[in-house]
Amino acid sequence: MMDRRVRVRFAPSPTGPLHIGGVRTALYNYLFAKKHGGDFLLRIEDTDQTRFVPGAEAYIIEALKWLGIEANEGIGFGDGPHAPYRQSERKPMYKDYVMQLIAAGNAYYAFDTAEELEGMRERLKASNVDAKYDAITRGTMKNSLTLPEDEVTRRLENGDAYVVRFKLPRKEEVKFHDEIRAWVSFNTNQLDDKVLFKSDGMPTYHLANVVDDYLMQITHVIRGEEWLPSAPLHVLLYRAFGWEEVMPKFAHLPLLLKPEGNGKLSKRDGDRLGFPVFPLNWIDPTTQEQSSGYREAGYLPEAVINLLALLGWNPGGNQELMTIEELIEAFSLERVSKSGAKFDQNKAKWFNQQYVRKMDDALLVPFLQSALNAAGLENNFSEAFLLKTCSLIKEKISFTKEIWEYSQYFFVAPTSYDEGVIKKRWNEKMPALLAEIKTLFEGIETFNHLAIEAAYNQALENNGIAGKDFLQLFRVVLSGVAGGPPLFEIAELIGKTESITRIENAINKLA
Repeated sequence: MMDRRVRVRFAPSPTGPLHIGGVRTALYNYLFAKKHGGDFLLRIEDTDQTRFVPGAEAYIIEALKWLGIEANEGIGFGDGPHAPYRQSERKPMYKDYVMQLIAAGNAYYAFDTAEELEGMRERLKASNVDAKYDAITRGTMKNSLTLPEDEVTRRLENGDAYVVRFKLPRKEEVKFHDEIRAWVSFNTNQLDDKVLFKSDGMPTYHLANVVDDYLMQITHVIRGEEWLPSAPLHVLLYRAFGWEEVMPKFAHLPLLLKPEGNGKLSKRDGDRLGFPVFPLNWIDPTTQEQSSGYREAGYLPEAVINLLALLGWNPGGNQELMTIEELIEAFSLERVSKSGAKFDQNKAKWFNQQYVRKMDDALLVPFLQSALNAAGLENNFSEAFLLKTCSLIKEKISFTKEIWEYSQYFFVAPTSYDEGVIKKRWNEKMPALLAEIKTLFEGIETFNHLAIEAAYNQALENNGIAGKDFLQLFRVVLSGVAGGPPLFEIAELIGKTESITRIENAINKLA
């Protein structure tokens, strides 16, 4: 198979926002394609029009583009030689393929009504038998295998509603190799005769999926493990069409699991524990319910990519922070786990923190400027001031949206002071000590952090006070808060006049 050009696809349905687990599936397809110099396609599988949600397709495209998961061809990324890439636009061609299956005896028409199907299920349940339309029950139903040929023709000519079902062989073992799970085997007695086509001319997922993968020359189908039960039918369809020689290799990815307990990661888990499960914010067009996204929560796309790549795949070694180029170089299906990967929101935050720290200061400045505007402050601070502020605080923040929380005291003098520190550290000696620091600051000619620290130490020595007993209090005097970047660099940045003013304010308010 690897002697053919690698072609993989991500084929979501536009039924709502793209789950982060779906993003990981797209990412693994992308990494695999890039690793092997192949093509990555985006195909929209919208055969089930009853579940179509307006805006979902555009959401999928925007999410992938934000994350940098760029398709070589497909919806939103430019047509290639196999357009169109939206299945509803490929509708006219599917009937030819289903007719091939019927002519070869691999599929049949079924005319059963909803009431008749429900009656069949109820009878089987009452007999403690699996309720499915299969090699046994199809003999009791209204289909082209049980009805006279002339009646089948008459029903079709009259426009009676029908579906076309795949005719599963009885008691046959369907065995195929999965790139992650090794050999997988299903007995056809466990399966049912799936619907492939409906009388409205629309194929189901199973038929359209296999036909499109064949026509688009897909070499590897990399998808979630929830599709594993469908794989034997897809294998049988390849055989029925005579396409076994070009059947893609399958790789079924492990589930993304909730942080606590068992089960698939859901929106409910995210809502309960306070983290997004979608890449972007989403507003349900029907209910107007809002769901948070990683982008709007302040996550960087590089951090989300790095996080997702390691949820279910291990590159070997201890390296965790990996660029997209490193991920592509290291990626292999052989190192994808068979078992589910638990989502860890604290680890997600850690990844983002590391990428924020790696950001160039200049890239953080626009976030700071936006925060200043949102706070209603006139932005009359120099570019150098903003750059230095970003440099000092980026070790403290996990998200770009936290930039104002950790930097506001650079721009606005504190009006309140950390009560815990004041209660613990303030005493009758403090006003005199602060007054002396103020005096020494006034005498500094070049107000940099080295000169500031020297004056500070001199004042403490003159007053017989240990630095460790006063440092946090002085931080609160200048910033109002108990923690932050190096204190003397804060003083240097806000400047001599502002530092002295803040000392005076503290003496007046606290003495």
